[in-house]
Amino acid sequence: MDLGLFTMPLHRPEKPWAQALAEDREAILLAESLGYTEVWVGEHFSAKAEQIPSPMMFLSSLLDATRSIRLGTGVVNLPHHHPVVVAAEAALFDQLSGGRLMLGIGPGGLMSDAELFGHEDMGERYAITMESLDIILRLWRQDAPIDIQGQHWQMKMEREIWPHGGVGQFPKPLQEPHPPIAMGMVGPGGPTAALIAERDFIPLSANFVPVENVESQIRAYRQARDRLDRPASLDSWRVCRNILVTPSDAQAEELLGDADGTLAFYFRYLRGVRRIAELHEHEHASAQSLNTFLEVAQALGECVIAGAVNTVTDRLIALVDRLGPFGTLLCVGHDWDDAHLWRASMRMLATDVMPVLNQHAGTLGD
Repeated sequence: MDLGLFTMPLHRPEKPWAQALAEDREAILLAESLGYTEVWVGEHFSAKAEQIPSPMMFLSSLLDATRSIRLGTGVVNLPHHHPVVVAAEAALFDQLSGGRLMLGIGPGGLMSDAELFGHEDMGERYAITMESLDIILRLWRQDAPIDIQGQHWQMKMEREIWPHGGVGQFPKPLQEPHPPIAMGMVGPGGPTAALIAERDFIPLSANFVPVENVESQIRAYRQARDRLDRPASLDSWRVCRNILVTPSDAQAEELLGDADGTLAFYFRYLRGVRRIAELHEHEHASAQSLNTFLEVAQALGECVIAGAVNTVTDRLIALVDRLGPFGTLLCVGHDWDDAHLWRASMRMLATDVMPVLNQHAGTLGD
């Protein structure tokens, strides 16, 4: 099992943007130095707490400072972009990075973004996403002449082409036939699991859902692979979890009990953006009151693995026993309210926890 980093990223909205971006870069540089194999960065346009509107632009700032860590978009929300632009920018990034791009795509989950771009219906966004992805893959396979008349996207280039001069040739990625495609999974599986199974995409199990959802996702994926008569290996599966390794269990309990601590803030925000209409009457409520209203304690109990090295190791072993061995554990990046604490956690996870976890995983069957 590999170890990676997934970061939305999510910071306190009052934190200066430049400081947040610097911390995000530092976390990724630290991850590579510790042997983390990959990093995924999210995309959001209209939320100050989630401060990166272009993951590829942000990750390009790390190309000369990194050598081996793979760089993923987690995710590019395709309804908010023209597919020609995504295809071209992803191809460029893959070339510049030496073939390190993993292209995570999705319909977009932040409703303020959906409202901004005029696609508030999830079913519509999902249909746009799949049509856009098919166009992106087509542009990577062929050049002009091209005529695409889809339900959501129409484009044509048939006259103004000059093959000998390269006019009409679309940018192509370095990886062949294309960079790995990934999709996030939040619910218990369903059509997304079936699509991932059918098209050999990388599954990304979200960190803000209980483990029961991940179990259901894997079960749905296995069932879909069985129907396709294909092996159902979990080698490509990414499981995101909120992990904090602390010097002692007591310190972890204190941090989890802080009503306005980083972890409580994280889940208060995530649950709050899904219930914005209800929050208007709670505008001036205390952090504790909002936590109660949004059931933050439940989220912390279901989704956070925190404690001393032995405690975190035992809980991750229990996770692997429950799910079976999978490809990559993605530790979720949180706001560095205490930079020393979060740096130390990343180190201990890599150097103290993962060797024991991998030793245990090696004793289990797929």
